[in-house]
Amino acid sequence: MLHKKVAELLNQQINKELYSAYLYLDFSNFFIDHGLVGFGNWFKIQAKEEMSHADLFMQYLQNNNLSIELEAIAKPNIDLVDVRTPLVESLHHEELVTASIYGIYEAALEVKDYRTQEFLQWFIKEQGEEEKNANDLILQFDMYGSDKASLLQLDIYLGKRTFSAPSLDLD
Repeated sequence: MLHKKVAELLNQQINKELYSAYLYLDFSNFFIDHGLVGFGNWFKIQAKEEMSHADLFMQYLQNNNLSIELEAIAKPNIDLVDVRTPLVESLHHEELVTASIYGIYEAALEVKDYRTQEFLQWFIKEQGEEEKNANDLILQFDMYGSDKASLLQLDIYLGKRTFSAPSLDLD
């Protein structure tokens, strides 16, 4: 059985992942409203990834005979003043998610919950990828964003991103 504190943190993480999806849908809509449909696609795919992460946390808790407590999802409260802002905010947000997952891992380590530590290894690796992708997107935008033709090429490239469900098997 999972330790109560670890289970609570895992449940909180579900809600954080759902908020992430909500935030990225907001960013997607912002970009589409500004004519950057490829950027909008990139964030829509990112939202789907976050939903799949929430699903994995839910399945893990359910596999351990624990109930899920969904909380209200807060409205994103970020002033999107220009098209670079969501890129920077997404990196900042991913860093917060990484810190949250590290906190769960530390709690699992403290109570010698080896099963949860093993489960979280995938998310720790995934967060490294998430932070790198967010940072790379900022670098690409900074390199090409001031040139409209290059920005259009980057937008077309981002429009080709597709969703691939995570391969983490919990059964």
